[in-house]
Amino acid sequence: MAENFKKSPLSAQVDLSKFAPATDEEKRQQDVMGESTTFFKDGMRRLRKNPLAMGAIVVLVLIILIIIFAPMVVPYGYAEIVKGASNLGPFEYSSSEQASIAAGESVFPHIFGTDSLGRDYFIRVVYGTRVSLCVGLFASLMVLLIGMVYGSISGYLGGMVDMIMMRIVDVIYSLPDMLIIILLSVVLNETLGDVIKGTILAKLGTNMISLFIVYGLLYWVSMARLIRGQILTIKQNEYVLAAQCIGTSTGRIISRHILPNCLSVIIITTALQIPSAIFTESYLSFLGLGVSAPMPSLGSLANDARSGLQSYPLKLIFPAVTICLIVLALNLLGDGLRDAFDPKLQR
Repeated sequence: MAENFKKSPLSAQVDLSKFAPATDEEKRQQDVMGESTTFFKDGMRRLRKNPLAMGAIVVLVLIILIIIFAPMVVPYGYAEIVKGASNLGPFEYSSSEQASIAAGESVFPHIFGTDSLGRDYFIRVVYGTRVSLCVGLFASLMVLLIGMVYGSISGYLGGMVDMIMMRIVDVIYSLPDMLIIILLSVVLNETLGDVIKGTILAKLGTNMISLFIVYGLLYWVSMARLIRGQILTIKQNEYVLAAQCIGTSTGRIISRHILPNCLSVIIITTALQIPSAIFTESYLSFLGLGVSAPMPSLGSLANDARSGLQSYPLKLIFPAVTICLIVLALNLLGDGLRDAFDPKLQR
């Protein structure tokens, strides 16, 4: 009897017999939206596709693992003198060590040989790499902090404040870097001794602390200029104006709304500052203004190797190759970070 009743044309009732479940292929066609991601995740995804940058990361990780764990395995200290073992070649033993081996004792080999005083050269290169990396890392962090604060204030406030602050930057740019670095290193080495005496900083030595201060005082200007240029553009956006309208403080606007949008410039510039700081430490140590003896650095090891360059060329090759590997890996990583976090700069 229900068949005799026809559905009204204006009825909203749906005839389910005209519909069928979607196939798997039809469901996949609807997946048009990309996966939710963040700025950092997206940058790391692009970084992993860069073979040179990933190779640089592998080299840096291997170097860091060696400088951390090698002193736990090698029984020699960087200042320990092995009697009768001066100027040995790689994996060579002194006469006393050969006698000990003949007597059945176990003697750890000198992987890179020994220096003119009989100190194990491998462990000295390891500690020298530690010093150079520490100087590069901490000096770059100082540059980052000073340049980020200075550039943020200058770019956001603008006007007369920006003009005065940028003229100070121009004055620092005009100074001869090498001359100022040498003068400041000499002055700070003489004055810091009494200041840090008896403190935990005394373990680092006045030379290393002066390196941090010199690099932080001179090389922050590039970071400040880059961040200022970014902020001059970003502060014109609507969300910054909205934050100003609701009474947000200047410090909060800079830290929460402006600096996060400069993250790509900050990451890239900091990564490229580390090899520059390592070079600075190396040539200062080469000139005798680096870390205090007997603590080695790669620059001081290269300087010590000059006297016996013709007779023992490996003494110069080992620290020089280490410097080249570190700087090349950091430069390749910096280029990879630039391409990953700022795709507009890709070549």
